[in-house]
Order: sequence, then C-alpha cells, then structure tokens
Amino acid sequence: MATVDECRTALRKLGERFDEVDQESRARHVVERSISCHVKDLGVTFYGHLHHGGLGPFEDLAPGDDRGAEVKLTIGSDDLVSLVNGDLDMGRAVFGGRVKIDASFGDLLRLRKLL
Repeated sequence: MATVDECRTALRKLGERFDEVDQESRARHVVERSISCHVKDLGVTFYGHLHHGGLGPFEDLAPGDDRGAEVKLTIGSDDLVSLVNGDLDMGRAVFGGRVKIDASFGDLLRLRKLL
C-alpha cells in the first residue's frame, strides 16, 4: 500500500504531466472543473481543479468534507501511483473496476483526450 505522501507526489506529477499538454489541446478539451480523488484504502480525499492553466494544486480534505466536485475519482493508493507512473492503463483500470470515475459523459470524453 502506498502512503499518503506517495499519493500526493503522484498527483503533483500528474499536474506536471498535464503542463506538457500543448495549448491547442487544452483550449479544445479543457473545461474548468473541480476534481476530487478519494484514495479508498487510505481513507483520504484530495481536492483540486482542472483549468486552462493546469491541474491542481491538490489539497487534503477532512473526512466527510465533500465540496461537491464535478469530477470524482475513487482509486486505491497503489493503483494511483501505478497509473501516474504509466504502469497501469487508465482504460483497463476503469473497465476492470480499479478506478471509479463519477463525471458527466461530456467530461469523460474531454478527460479521455487529455490523458
């Protein structure tokens, strides 16, 4: 099981990777959204924003604090780290039940183009 700090590092790394997406793709596919990432085996939730300038930063939410994120991810700690490191394919993780995404259909299509 990965630690909370390893999950924070993975989310920072994901934000850095998002910074590498070209401006044209961001302009076409990014719609500002609030994002929560609940790491189920650690019982911690991170909250951040997707916006034209990037992804994040993420902050820890207190247990029971639900800010009504527009895109909600639920994932295990090891899967989060593996996903960000490129060892786990997002499509397989979602269809295999290792990642749960609660978002509108339009948001899912936009995110697919960016990941």
